[in-house]
Amino acid sequence: MTMTATLPPAPPANQPPAQPGRPMRHPAAALKQPNIIAIASGKGGVGKTWLSVTLAHCFARQGQRVLLFDGDIGLANVDIQLGLMPDRDLGSVIAGRFSLADAIMPSEAGFDIIAGKSGSASLATLDGPALTDLRDQLVQLARSYDKLIIDLGAGVDAVVRTFSAAAGVTLVVTNDEPTALTDAYAFIKLARMADRNADVRVVINIAPTAREGERTHAKLAKASENFLKYVPPLAGVVRRDDKVRDAIRNQVPLLTRHPMCEAAEDVEALAGHLARASQSAQP
Repeated sequence: MTMTATLPPAPPANQPPAQPGRPMRHPAAALKQPNIIAIASGKGGVGKTWLSVTLAHCFARQGQRVLLFDGDIGLANVDIQLGLMPDRDLGSVIAGRFSLADAIMPSEAGFDIIAGKSGSASLATLDGPALTDLRDQLVQLARSYDKLIIDLGAGVDAVVRTFSAAAGVTLVVTNDEPTALTDAYAFIKLARMADRNADVRVVINIAPTAREGERTHAKLAKASENFLKYVPPLAGVVRRDDKVRDAIRNQVPLLTRHPMCEAAEDVEALAGHLARASQSAQP
């Protein structure tokens, strides 16, 4: 597979010189929270938001307290997929009408959400300090939850980089389309440039079969190993399932409408993978 991507330069690392006898610690290390999961994609249309919603629902069904933050600039639709009409969203927070905590609303699926602002580029208009402050407020909220899932926008812009920096693990969602794989590779490259210790894992979505999903991951892993000297682990494969489209069309979570379907089983397996990865990462 040929991977070609033009990436913006990595942000400078504002790190003080190492003291004699002490190893350098990456500036992002202290920020990362093990209970924060960022869900990203190099391009749109690969099912990132649907996966965010379904994974949040899966953790909530396990009895965990979960917050889902919709950070997709301009294309925010977590609330739409859940059939909600929030009177407070991220746009009202940025406008100063509410605090981030005040924008939290419960869903019938058993987890909380902070809705984005569809059709608005408000996050993109924030300068660096304001964006970082919003991210830090979100990290504070994460302390009240077992899991915080951040549905990031597609691409590798400043908003995506800022919020993913707080995640203990970042899931890159892709499928077998060449453009999706190329853009997933670009995201992995940038994430590793910004933080060589970033835990970036891959989810292959809409796979014809589990085996085909594994082959798709192998292509991406080979390119990453050759050019980045890094192999992003496979977090999970979600098989193509018509029940997903039905659930989205009816604005009902998949695990509510079709809890026994193949895609539901695959997301539950993904949740198990993340739980094991979290346990192994603990000292």
